[in-house]
This record gives sequence, C-alpha cells and structure tokens, in this order.
Amino acid sequence: MNLVVLSGQLSSEPTSRELASGSVLMTFELTTRCEDAVASVPLVWFDPPKRLALAAGDMVDAVGTVRRRFYRAGGVTQSRTEVVVQYIGRAGDKRGAATRRRALARVLGDEPLQVLR
Repeated sequence: MNLVVLSGQLSSEPTSRELASGSVLMTFELTTRCEDAVASVPLVWFDPPKRLALAAGDMVDAVGTVRRRFYRAGGVTQSRTEVVVQYIGRAGDKRGAATRRRALARVLGDEPLQVLR
C-alpha cells in the first residue's frame, strides 16, 4: 500500500506551472516535526483547485502517495522522491474532514474507509 498522511508547516510558497499536456503542476515543501527530528518533504499536486489559497507558514494536513521519478539533467540520470498530493487542507479544519476521507479512499483504491476516532 502506498499511502502518506502528513501534517506540518509549508516551508515554501506554492508555485504553479502549466505542463505541455495542459495540466497544471503545483510544487511546494512541507516541514514536519517528530520529537526532535525535522524533515522537509517535497510535495507535488497535479491540477489543484483553482481557488486554493495556501502560503508559506500555513499549517496543513496532506494525503497522497510517494513517487520516485527519474529524469535526465546535464547528461546524467537523476532521481527525486516526492509526495503526490490527493488532498491538502489547513490543519484542524473540521469542514475538510469529509474531503480528507474521500482522498484517503481514493488513495486506498476506493475501498470503504472506516475512520478511527
């Protein structure tokens, strides 16, 4: 199963660009903290909602999958590991609970999802 659930602070402003296919790709970094460790995680989101208002410093929850992609740059093959976002919303936003559940169900293959409380 490939499932990532993250909670943290956006450490960079989201940037968007249009791909040759016509899709929009949004990229940003999320900083997470676990005890004394801090990790910066690159996030990508294909075709995000147009009215998405996120900024560096926002506390968010994100659901997605891990992807490692390979590409050629400067004549050498390089790789990048990133999280492909299915859902992102402000941390603690109760209005987004149903959306988070739908995103989890999508990542899990539309299987019925029981939310543990």
